[in-house]
Amino acid sequence: MQFMQIMTKYFGELEIDRSNAIHFQSGLPGFAEEKEFILLDFPGNPAFQVLQSIVTPNLAFIATNPYQFYEDYSFDLDDAILSALHITKEQDIIVLAIVTVKQPFSESTINLKAPLIIQKELRVGKQYVLNNQDYPIKATLIPSKKKGE
Repeated sequence: MQFMQIMTKYFGELEIDRSNAIHFQSGLPGFAEEKEFILLDFPGNPAFQVLQSIVTPNLAFIATNPYQFYEDYSFDLDDAILSALHITKEQDIIVLAIVTVKQPFSESTINLKAPLIIQKELRVGKQYVLNNQDYPIKATLIPSKKKGE
């Protein structure tokens, strides 16, 4: 274990275990220089986590498991990402989606178009932009009911 102090956007100064850091080889879109993040639990709401930059205190994203909100969410990973992240089976990965929090909270959105794919054991990740036109960048957090529900 390699502990270090970081300053965070939402929680002030925290001690983290550097071995829990997630490395994004190409950074995140719009943040190419930001390559190391840590996932922090969101106090009081286990549905959400904070993807916090280890280097830049004000760079943090609220993230969630998209399947909690969209049970039928599905996509295929191409060979390039499977190879880049050394994914051999579905159990190797964590899928997260970035949430844009708004006031009131019911107006918040979730990015289903570009999920974060994280290889659990190797702690490497990539934001993967889907070609699927069915998934928007700004989906409601509360899916609209289909006819008959």
